[in-house]
Amino acid sequence: MNLETVLLAVGPGDADRSDELAKTVAEVAHPIETTVVLAHVFTSSEYEDVLTELEFDRTEEEIKPDEVARRHSTIIDLKQALEEYDIDYEIRGAIGEHGPAIVDLATSTDADRVVVGGRRRSPTGKAVFGSTAQEVLLSSPCPVTFVRSDDYDD
Repeated sequence: MNLETVLLAVGPGDADRSDELAKTVAEVAHPIETTVVLAHVFTSSEYEDVLTELEFDRTEEEIKPDEVARRHSTIIDLKQALEEYDIDYEIRGAIGEHGPAIVDLATSTDADRVVVGGRRRSPTGKAVFGSTAQEVLLSSPCPVTFVRSDDYDD
């Protein structure tokens, strides 16, 4: 299957797995023919926290999510890893609930594949907190590759 666009969507829990995510993208993407859309999805509260942490000038007219994503450490780490694999990428930021925002990005970028990370969860954790990865797997307009962490979330 020829992949023109791969969406690699990350959030706050993905900082510790940049190498694993980049390696997975390198395995599914052909470096010359594929563009990776490297996207960081923030909830509204996460976005406000990141604006403060990254010391954005709040007097600016509008701070675009793409710019916030570009300066986020997880994206910086992934950029470096993708560059080592010689993979072209573009950076996007999005604000919203993680699952629906990832599905919207997959649709708007016309992604041929989505790559997301996640942790193993207990049955109670799944029932109480839901699962972003599960929502993406069920709602994505294209195939999804799930990169599981060895960490266990309950």
